[in-house]
Amino acid sequence: MPSVSEIQSVHEAADVLARASAEGSRVSIDREGGDVVLSTARLDRVLEHEAGDLTAIVEAGIRVRELDERLAESGQMLALDPPGNPTIGACVAANRSGPRRHRYGTARDLVIGVTIVLGDGTIASSGGKVVKNVAGYDLGKLLCGSEGRFGLIARVAVRLHPRPAATRTLVTPVESAPVAGAKARAILRAPLAPSAVDVIWPGRLAILFEGAQRAVDEQFEGAQALVGGVEDEGAIWNEASEGQQQCRGRLLFAPGRLAEALAGLDEAVVRVSAGAAYVPAPVPDPRDPVELALAERVREAFDPKGVFV
Repeated sequence: MPSVSEIQSVHEAADVLARASAEGSRVSIDREGGDVVLSTARLDRVLEHEAGDLTAIVEAGIRVRELDERLAESGQMLALDPPGNPTIGACVAANRSGPRRHRYGTARDLVIGVTIVLGDGTIASSGGKVVKNVAGYDLGKLLCGSEGRFGLIARVAVRLHPRPAATRTLVTPVESAPVAGAKARAILRAPLAPSAVDVIWPGRLAILFEGAQRAVDEQFEGAQALVGGVEDEGAIWNEASEGQQQCRGRLLFAPGRLAEALAGLDEAVVRVSAGAAYVPAPVPDPRDPVELALAERVREAFDPKGVFV
């Protein structure tokens, strides 16, 4: 049986990893698979919140919803809405995101600094507390999507956004793949600034608008005039989140190829601008062999002993 270590500090994590490296043990983070399982459940504090700078530094074990509740007190948010309620560390490790990716990007676009612990116990930091800080290598972006195999993500500095005063969701039917492509293209080419544009396939295109009430109303009405549809109270985003969480595969498609992508699918949650369709069945890794080989070389540089699994 693997041993479970609930770390409470960066230095405690460094001690555990240094010992594991010396003993030749394998380590997994917040999941089974290693001789030692590192749990970040108790690494869950907000260390700093600079409301005036729209930034915060948090420990990796804090969960998205709990952080969102803390930030709401200051009228701010971390614009990540991945399905479920993952930790911030998991969001970075898997580069997770949700419907708001259309406007705000993925974890990679919101991380401005990171502290990690390498497999030999070395503590490394990069970035800083402000959005335009350019000190050191950008380890934060490199770690996004690393799947916990480069090092333990211990602390993350993130960029925040004001919490919108109003939100409205437009849902319009799409009877076929060509109709879905045409309506999505009309929204993306219009002078609109939606926060999310998803196709819940088959059948519906959902568009989220956020901001000041007057601006939201004007954009909602403009979009409705373009593609039709009716207002939704937000239930469709719960449906999109559930579909994404239950998916077993992710297909990628080129910009402007939405209709072609949908034509081959029976069911999917499609993030239009990201060119990604979350589907129920497993699919081959969408990354090409060159990209996979490069990722493995980077992993070997960070973790030459193969401590992390």
